[in-house]
Amino acid sequence: MASPAILLILIFLIVPFVLAFGLSFTNQRLLSPNPTEFVGMRNFEQLLGMGVLKLEPLPAPDEQVEGSDPEYPPLRNFTRNNPDYPHLNGMREWFSIPWGQDRVFVLAQDVLFIKALVNTVLFVAIVAPLQGGLALLLALMINQKLPGINIFRTIYFLPVVISIVVVSLLFRFIYDGNNGLLNTLLGYASFGAFKPVDWLGRTDTALAAIIGASIWQAVGFHMVIWLSGLQTIPVSLYEAADIDGATHLQKFRYVTWPGLRNTAVLILIVITIQAFSVFAQINLMTRGGPLDSTQTLVFQVVARGYEKQDIAGGSAISVLMFVFVLCISLAQRYLTRSKD
Repeated sequence: MASPAILLILIFLIVPFVLAFGLSFTNQRLLSPNPTEFVGMRNFEQLLGMGVLKLEPLPAPDEQVEGSDPEYPPLRNFTRNNPDYPHLNGMREWFSIPWGQDRVFVLAQDVLFIKALVNTVLFVAIVAPLQGGLALLLALMINQKLPGINIFRTIYFLPVVISIVVVSLLFRFIYDGNNGLLNTLLGYASFGAFKPVDWLGRTDTALAAIIGASIWQAVGFHMVIWLSGLQTIPVSLYEAADIDGATHLQKFRYVTWPGLRNTAVLILIVITIQAFSVFAQINLMTRGGPLDSTQTLVFQVVARGYEKQDIAGGSAISVLMFVFVLCISLAQRYLTRSKD
């Protein structure tokens, strides 16, 4: 009876991963007349290659205005076939910081992948605690025997059954920089003092806007998981705590939270996997922009594998993402293990 499910998992999960793992060591392209060749770790070196370069400022010309920013030698003098810096060949600037009078440049072979990796890790680091904490708060609120409580359970869970495509399009209208609902509400609340913001068109707000939409859409699903965990805690423990005179905070600390340990591990791992797989919101709301501020790993996999037809590069990113998720999930499992 399990064979249909096993067959589907084999075809759509295991076989594609094995193929991606093998293709990540080749130069395979989607449509290419050239034969596929084994290139070893070249794809991974291209993705993860980084370097640091410290440059001293050029001598100031006599006519330079005092107090103006110093000028530095062009980076291409060091990153284009320079025999003194062979490890920097082909790298581009990711960012730079001042170091006294000098300036330190952080370089990368694939700046776009590094940006996608940082954005994805930032997305996971923000979404996991906020979404998990908000879902727990909602579960505690609806885990009460009150008239009409099922109405609130339905309202909180309703976004989960809405397609992420619909949610993304909805939030595009909400975040619109001209007549978006968010700008309109903030304008009314501030009596017209708030200036409209293009939430998806600015590098400092685009990722935060997508995070807000993602949390809103998925928080109800994790609320239900928390709720199921809350309902497995024996009522007798709360009655004993009441007899001992425990406060609400003490009951949560010594009764509720220990009883939710296994549920917390499950939710953290599920949120982490889902957050690492963020794609639809990015694809429909920003397409990775503005200025690559919302690039993510899965978006890069699709963009390289299908739009650029670089199957080998997309497969390498997929393998790296699998390793990242596995390591983080194992670390979460270790840190949240029982100390008994």
